[in-house]
Amino acid sequence: MATIEQALHLVQLLEAELSQRGIAIARHNAYYQGRHPLKFASEEFAKFHGDRYREFSDNWVQVVGDSPVERMTVTGFQASGDTSADQELWKVWQVNGLDADSQLGFLGSVVNARSFVLVWGDPDDEDIPIVTFEDPGQCVIAYEPGSRRLRRAALKRWQDGDEDYATLYLPDEVWKFCRPHLVQSTDKSPQMSDVDEALKRWRPRDMGSEPNPQPNPMGVVPMVELPNKPSLAADPISDVHGVIAMQDAINLLWAQLFTASDYASFPQRVIMGAERPVLPVLNEKGEVIATRPVDIEKFAVDRVMMFNGKDVHIGEWQAANLTMYTSLIEVAVGHLAAQTRTPQHYLVGKMANLAEGALLAAETGLVKRVEEKQIWSGQGLREMARLIALARGEKDKAKALRSGRVLWKDAESRSHAQLSDALLKLKQIGFPFEWLALRYGLTPTEVADVIAMREREVEMDPVSEITRQLTGTAGPAPQEEPGEESALEEVAV
Repeated sequence: MATIEQALHLVQLLEAELSQRGIAIARHNAYYQGRHPLKFASEEFAKFHGDRYREFSDNWVQVVGDSPVERMTVTGFQASGDTSADQELWKVWQVNGLDADSQLGFLGSVVNARSFVLVWGDPDDEDIPIVTFEDPGQCVIAYEPGSRRLRRAALKRWQDGDEDYATLYLPDEVWKFCRPHLVQSTDKSPQMSDVDEALKRWRPRDMGSEPNPQPNPMGVVPMVELPNKPSLAADPISDVHGVIAMQDAINLLWAQLFTASDYASFPQRVIMGAERPVLPVLNEKGEVIATRPVDIEKFAVDRVMMFNGKDVHIGEWQAANLTMYTSLIEVAVGHLAAQTRTPQHYLVGKMANLAEGALLAAETGLVKRVEEKQIWSGQGLREMARLIALARGEKDKAKALRSGRVLWKDAESRSHAQLSDALLKLKQIGFPFEWLALRYGLTPTEVADVIAMREREVEMDPVSEITRQLTGTAGPAPQEEPGEESALEEVAV
């Protein structure tokens, strides 16, 4: 049991870590959403053209972030020692809407290096705990010294209206705090700054009849981290972090291309050996009393201009070669694709008449990237499954789920014809139908439905089912030739 001073000290330490991470998280989210601060190659370019392209971005960061997430789909959970997926656990997953929210969690992990899952019991429904994927800008976990898995404490901090809220999760209890939300200002007097500092201190939240702190019946910190590219000693790495530099270069090349197209995309002509033409100004008697310059813009509209002088001639230089910029942009995008293992056809958009095998080979890097993320996220999801069992009071199942596995949809993208052909060959060498159906991409619930449908079909027409097993087709039984023993009679014998 922690005292309130110890709990507040933990909150302050975890909040400091959360604030430090928030700088990189805000930057990564901004780049993913296409809000890129334009980087200029020179002060002169920024001075004359900086405001023209400040809102422009050619956003490749979002493509890099989305490409692995769209192939990360959880289809079920299987406890150690079981041969089928856990239906109760999948029910909890579906009721909490995690088939959709899990995609948000995986995206948060890819963009911001980590995301979190929080599990807590629902007093209104003891069989369905509340499971939520949490934003990395709001959550942080403290681990035991020397461990990357044993959780010591977790903090969730968020703002709602004019209040800040914080919940501290410990293995044996949960503390809840609040404070007024204050906007930082630099023009406040020292006295008002002291008042703000006093108001910024966390205080226990008034929970009415609910105790604060309240006991944690699960016995473990109920929050799990899903890291992206974890390492043995350093923090996880965001997939976006390494893309930002090349993204800035691509945006700069586009800005320079637009400037060149504005100033030098057409042939330019210059008149040499002549002064600017003037027109005489006459008085009432018709005498020349002054001159005024010719309106050059009017000549440009009329497409006619006259100059006097024996040395007048016109020079011309050709339009700028804008393809130089587009070629550089394609090279930059190609580097970005290679560095992030994103298929070229995801980025460049040029498709030739390629065979399906060539496209599969082009996506090999992305498939391996997804499978790596399934391993990293799978560890956290297994722990999440254990927490769900603990919240339901099922300690034996929790122990089995801890060493179980997460079922994922196949990360490789293949046509139905190619996939069906591969599964048929696997069936011929002895793989069971249930395994093949899971490999096809069905969830365990859908597989159970398909098996039930097959059983009903067999009950209605057992002869056709025997024929299908013999011939490998679902068609009618073959016709017997006169005098020959049918295959069905051989089976009966």
